Parts: sequence; structure tokens; C-alpha cells
Amino acid sequence: MSPPGLVIVDKAGGFTSHDVVARLRRILGTRKIGHAGTLDPMATGVLVCGVERGTRLLGHLALDTKAYTATIRLGAATTTDDAEGAPIGGADAADVGEAAIRAGMAALTGAIQQVPSSVSAIKVDGRRAYARVRAGEEVVLPARPVTVSAFTLRELRRGDAVTDLDVEVECSAGTYVRALARDLGAALGVGGHLTALRRTRVGPFTLQHARPLETLADEPMLSLSLSGAVALAFPRRDVERADAAAFRHGRPLPPAGLTRTYGVFDPDGQVLGLVAERDGAARPLVVLAPAGG
Repeated sequence: MSPPGLVIVDKAGGFTSHDVVARLRRILGTRKIGHAGTLDPMATGVLVCGVERGTRLLGHLALDTKAYTATIRLGAATTTDDAEGAPIGGADAADVGEAAIRAGMAALTGAIQQVPSSVSAIKVDGRRAYARVRAGEEVVLPARPVTVSAFTLRELRRGDAVTDLDVEVECSAGTYVRALARDLGAALGVGGHLTALRRTRVGPFTLQHARPLETLADEPMLSLSLSGAVALAFPRRDVERADAAAFRHGRPLPPAGLTRTYGVFDPDGQVLGLVAERDGAARPLVVLAPAGG
């Protein structure tokens, strides 16, 4: 059985997040694997996967900020706001001014109202929006608040009637980078869509933690143990052996005055679980120590 923890995958293009989990189950020889922070098949980069007891962490990880590199093509809009969709119009963008591009990007930075892509995984009356679109329905999702903390132009390349922009984006969870491409193209009057997307960070997990599936197949191993994952992703509280024993038996701990969910570690540096303080005590949210440990 695989040890518990997290595997951070550098996902290749053409794979769904479900595909990655299926491959990891074969590589690590366990069925108990899940993922957090879904990536579209076209996208590459950081995908956080939990293994064995590591799956208990997935719903508690603070994955509320993300970072991407992307390429936006100005000059054509598509049905999916990315290169996999059919063209639905556009205009010659070979001469669109850099100053106008930068101004358009600035207008899409900060706290904004964004209409998600119609082929997103958002549910509409119980069905995913993308499933409705594929069934021939017209789907228009309501705008919702997101935060784009950085939308930076790194390189501009002119082509035949198009202009390609290499950009970096830092944003809140729920932000669609392809919607930024769509809205930038619309604001410039030429249409726009996403041609490449790579997630470089989700929460505290970066490409430095990530490995491709091919590397994992040759050398199966965790990216982070349970203790390493909790130490990276949460505030830390170390307790004495008496409190560690009490925690292992399901008893709450005295409060430490921390307002966020945090990890509790025993004197040997092994994580015991996650707690939240309420009603005058630090109460277990997730117990990670093995039974009888």
C-alpha cells in the first residue's frame, strides 16, 4: 500500500484530471486517490492529488489563489474561448496597439465581475454547463466576483491578422483565464481566445513540487508526506506527548488562540491532524494519525 500524502502532478496536455487520477492509481497501486483544483484537458501544470489518508486533506487545503502562464490570441473568438472551440468571428488584430492591449489588461485586473466560459464545469439546474453546450443548448452564465491580482504582458508577437500575447496571471479561485482572453479580445474589438494555459501554482503548491506522470511511473513516490503537506499548507502547533495522546483518542485540546484551521504535530514532528478552535477548545476537523499511533 502506498504511504499517505500528496502527489503534485505536472499534468500534460490532453489529459483530464480524472485521467491523471486513473494513471496514479495504477502507478501507486491504490484506489484511494483524489484530486483538488481541476484542470481542463488543454491545460498543463500543477494538479494536487491526495493519496490514502492524504485524501482527507483535499477539502481543507487553501487553494484559493492560483497562478498561470498563458498565451492569448487576438483576432478570433471561439465557442469555447480557447483553441478547442469553433471560430465565431473576429477582426484583423495584427496592428492592435500595445498601449491599448495593456490598458485592456489593466481594466481586467483587480476585483472584477466575470462571466464564466459557457463550457465551464459550473452546474446549471443540476447539469454541468459544458454538458448542456455539447448537447446543443445555449448557456449564458451569470457574472460573479473574482479577483485578478496580476495580469502581466510578458511578450507580444505579431502574425498574419493575429497578435499573440504571452501573459502571466495571478487570481482567485473561480477565475477563468480563457474568459480573460475572451473579454480582452472583445474590449479591443478583435475577438480573443486562449491557445495555451499552464498552471504554475495552486495555493502553496508550485511546479517545484510537481513531476510528470512519466517520471512518477519510473519512480513512484510522494511529493509531500502528510506531515510535510500540512506543514507547508497550514499554520503549525506542536504539542507535548500528553496532549498528543489525548488528540489520538479524539479529545479536544486547549485553545492556542489561532483563528485559522491549523495542523497539530506530536513531539516527534509527525502530524496528528487538523483542528479548528471553537467553543473554547481546539477541536479535531481531520484526524491524520493512524489508529493506535
